[in-house]
Amino acid sequence: MVITPLYAGLLALWFFVLSLRVVQGRTGKAGVSLGDGGDTSMLRRIRGHANFAEYVPLILILLGLLELSHFSAWVLHALGLTLLIARLLHGYAFSFTAYSSFGRSAGAGLTFVVLLVAGVLCTYQGVMAYLLLHSAAA
Repeated sequence: MVITPLYAGLLALWFFVLSLRVVQGRTGKAGVSLGDGGDTSMLRRIRGHANFAEYVPLILILLGLLELSHFSAWVLHALGLTLLIARLLHGYAFSFTAYSSFGRSAGAGLTFVVLLVAGVLCTYQGVMAYLLLHSAAA
């Protein structure tokens, strides 16, 4: 595998930045050790970080499964790059701005597209492998 690790690494670096933003909020002006303390900036940082953690791992697993099944490198790069752009937009909108509807909407929308496409492609790969296996056995 060479494609999935590239995007996993780049996304891990961005996750590190989002994590630092939460830590900075906890030790900085907000000074909140648990939760958001009613601070909207802290809430935005936490949600930007958490939203990443909610979607990216599953999508990377799907990409890895597609890569292991020798799916098209172009499709994998398209999905990986789209996911990276989506998470950069979304994370920046939440963790670095007071409010960015474009970054939030575009980031979420693109993330959903990648999740849907990767899910459909994995399902397709699974069904085709099952049919091939059972047709060869017959």
